[in-house]
Amino acid sequence: MKNLEAFTAAEENSIREVMKKIAENTKGLVFICKEGKLLATVTDGDIRRYILAGGDIEGEVSKAAHYSPVFAYQEDRNSAKDIMIKQGVTALPLVKHDLEITDIVFLTFFDEEDVGKRKADLRVPVLIMAGGKGQRLKPFTDILPKPLIPLGEKTITERIIGKFQEYGCDLFYMVVNYKKNFIKAYFADNEMKYNIQFVEEEKFLGTAGGLKLVEGKVTGDFFVSNCDILIDADYQTILEEHVRKQCIITLVCAHKKYQMPYGTVEGSEDGYVCNMQEKPVLSYNINTGLYVINERFLEMIPQDTFVDMTELISDCIKKNEKVGIYLIEEEQWLDIGQMEELEKTHAALNLNY
Repeated sequence: MKNLEAFTAAEENSIREVMKKIAENTKGLVFICKEGKLLATVTDGDIRRYILAGGDIEGEVSKAAHYSPVFAYQEDRNSAKDIMIKQGVTALPLVKHDLEITDIVFLTFFDEEDVGKRKADLRVPVLIMAGGKGQRLKPFTDILPKPLIPLGEKTITERIIGKFQEYGCDLFYMVVNYKKNFIKAYFADNEMKYNIQFVEEEKFLGTAGGLKLVEGKVTGDFFVSNCDILIDADYQTILEEHVRKQCIITLVCAHKKYQMPYGTVEGSEDGYVCNMQEKPVLSYNINTGLYVINERFLEMIPQDTFVDMTELISDCIKKNEKVGIYLIEEEQWLDIGQMEELEKTHAALNLNY
């Protein structure tokens, strides 16, 4: 392990800074150090639980960290795999006797057969919502339906499918409507290493109405994805959190910050200034368009009716159903739903038109 910096942080680093580092190192955790010496560990799960409990995303990461980290002395490197399996961890810092980290090893490092293997074997269905007209991507979508918009040598839909395949998902349903024959012909002409079944809307049913068409085809929990997003996250953990909390639906949300370009003033009812802020930073949790849904959710959808996802989720909340949220960093979400975002996605993926 050459780049220890990618996997370490200081106690005073903010939760946001550490979330970004975890997203970049793709290992799901960082180790908290002081002057290079191991103090604690913090995982993406620790951070989600902290935030959902009302923790401040700008607060110090020490508030979410686990201060009894698993480690091994550097001379015990040959026992690292056994230690990780026994302790149930996938990353292990090797330290000197003063706890200075000299290296970090990962469980898959030891087994060459793991290279190229899937990250998980979830074997749950994935429903891709691809029936819309893609109005915000005109004039592209006058010719090509949105699911076939190219991102490099692959379409956006193929990239979505490829990400799910990394986690052992091979059964896909695609709700189609606009230019549906074009979409079906494209996939029919391509050699596929997955099973894709098309579900046809006879009329436009909104962002959620088409889900009703798979009722009886899927059971238990399954993923639902819009056809214009790419999410770089741990799909196994998303599913596990959804199941653990027994949610009827879990929304994958990106934490987005927006800095006001102006100073703001708060006034009292009687006409006095009570607070001022210079270009405050606002933060929001944005619905990315990726969900985990339990089959019970489908029962709430009216037959052959235009209905949006927001409306159904609001109904769930009113009925005291458990609606979960799984937070990711803004950089883990790419949205190609409009032309400006499509251009940003090409830049982020280092692609040319």
